[in-house]
Amino acid sequence: MSRLDSSGEKCDVPGAPRAAFSERTAWARSLETPLRNFLRTETGSALILLAATVLALVWVNVHASSYNSVWQTNLSVHLGNWGIAQDLRHWLNDGLMAFFFFVVGLEARREFDMGELRQRSRIALPLAAGIAGMALPVAIFLTVNAGHHSTHGWGVAMSTDTAFALGMLALVGPRFPIRLRAFMLTIVVVDDLVALLVIATVYRSKFDLLPFLFAFGLFVIGLIAARAGVRHDLFYLVLGATTWIAMFKSGIDPVVVGLAMGLLTYAYPVARVDLERASHLFRLFREQPTPELARSARAGLEAAISPNERLQHVFHPWTSYLFVPLFALANAGIAINGHFLSGAYTSTITLGILIGYVAGKPVGVFGATWLATKLSRGRLRPPVGWAAVAGGGTLAGIGFTIALLIASLAFSGTELEQAKLGILSAAFCSALVTWIVFRATALLPKRLRARALLGTGKVITDLAVPVDPERDHIRGPEDAPITLVEYGDLECPYCGKAETIVRELLADFGDLRYVWRHLPLSDVHPFAQLAAEAAEAAAAQGKFWEMHDLLLEHKGPFRLRDLAGYAERLGLDAGRFEDDLRRHAGAGQIAEDVDSADLSGVSGTPTFFLNERRHYGAYDVATLAAAVRAARARASIAG
Repeated sequence: MSRLDSSGEKCDVPGAPRAAFSERTAWARSLETPLRNFLRTETGSALILLAATVLALVWVNVHASSYNSVWQTNLSVHLGNWGIAQDLRHWLNDGLMAFFFFVVGLEARREFDMGELRQRSRIALPLAAGIAGMALPVAIFLTVNAGHHSTHGWGVAMSTDTAFALGMLALVGPRFPIRLRAFMLTIVVVDDLVALLVIATVYRSKFDLLPFLFAFGLFVIGLIAARAGVRHDLFYLVLGATTWIAMFKSGIDPVVVGLAMGLLTYAYPVARVDLERASHLFRLFREQPTPELARSARAGLEAAISPNERLQHVFHPWTSYLFVPLFALANAGIAINGHFLSGAYTSTITLGILIGYVAGKPVGVFGATWLATKLSRGRLRPPVGWAAVAGGGTLAGIGFTIALLIASLAFSGTELEQAKLGILSAAFCSALVTWIVFRATALLPKRLRARALLGTGKVITDLAVPVDPERDHIRGPEDAPITLVEYGDLECPYCGKAETIVRELLADFGDLRYVWRHLPLSDVHPFAQLAAEAAEAAAAQGKFWEMHDLLLEHKGPFRLRDLAGYAERLGLDAGRFEDDLRRHAGAGQIAEDVDSADLSGVSGTPTFFLNERRHYGAYDVATLAAAVRAARARASIAG
């Protein structure tokens, strides 16, 4: 049996012999999100970083004098009586690495403005895991070095290397990378922030108050300018360089300036008014291709993008593929021989670092995560299973970039070489242990393996981001025991078919709530993003569902004049609606939905979740109704 839905398409009804509604628009996974871009660059740079480390070891052991002479070459910058003189290694460590920490600050800021940490409650668990994962290795290092002057090097044992850790996860981790990598990324961002504070406050050769106050004043000026909307790159470049010089003169490691400037840089979605201005400038250039209009058009295009996203796009590849590998090349070289190894592996410095990273890091990360989960009675829990948490903990034992940086500040001579050996040995051992953890997990039966990697009682593609009544669009009672979540595209014909079924379910089940989340497949439906933003603009005026229903009924393509007509038909304030579209006002929420779809393993639209469990197969009334009854039964048993 069949009947016509509101769009004229045939659809099944209860009692039909075979379910027809199982088709979906495939997600080609060409959708770009800031989280995915960041992870791709970090994992891609790991092999280059590894190659630079191996090259440093080979170079110093083949021709140690040339290795040392290159990096000890003096380079000075003078202006009158003022100047800075350092060797190449310190210019790398203090100068180019400031750009690395600038990128760390940019990513942290983006996460706070638009990413996972926008909902502040989500930071509690990785924050606890990150702090414990630093505190326990430090305690182990201090215990091993008790009674020795080397205790002042405790900071070497605390930090995880972002590029190496995420790169190694891509090589040896499970085939569910995004969710675990997102969890690890939050931990290492916390790790980096704390480590930079330690460098700034503990590891300084001197302290001159006047330059520090001057640097602080410049930072305040930058903060005020950022809040006032100043967007001139040259202004921030001069401000950052001046602050770097002042911090250098104060005796505090100036790499912290990079982190501070990154945290200043706001992230926000692209505004449509800026896109329209850029289009206008480009049309002017096309009509009259002069150098002046070329510069104007280029500036207009750049101004349309968030400074945070634009600067990440510019600097992230440079830091990951060049600056950090150069840092490794300059700092990872150790002259290895039998006498050195026998002495180093019995030294308290090497052993403290090695044991701290290989044992302390995983115990700290896993133990803090488990304890937080138990003490909160499950309100705080990791987004992955306990085998994945254990693997992430062992992975956190790969300390490299900041560890080498702190080692160069805390030690010199033979002690520095021993610290480097401990760092490199810990990275190798931690990678090996991580491989063993995930290899052992892979040998488990399929069902048990899924629980170990993705969580107890959860299927592989569980809903990663729980429903939040404060932000999600909900139909039905908010306190209903059964929740049906749909990831949909307002231009997707299959979502239009599913809408009729969802309406029948809501009519039949009074204890069901329905949640719509956006997944605009712009590579398939060119106007899907615009349609989603139109729905969000209508939501701002309290008519999300009316616009949602109208768009699914008409299927698109949706152009601005069509959307304006729908807004008028719904009685919306046309000026406010069009202004929201021009400002790209709903893009932030849509981006959150896309990231949550990625983390949940969604591969097309429509995709349904019932009480956070993935619904497979058909989505006709009979099939979904049976699934709702099963979910109701599970909920009653759990209650």
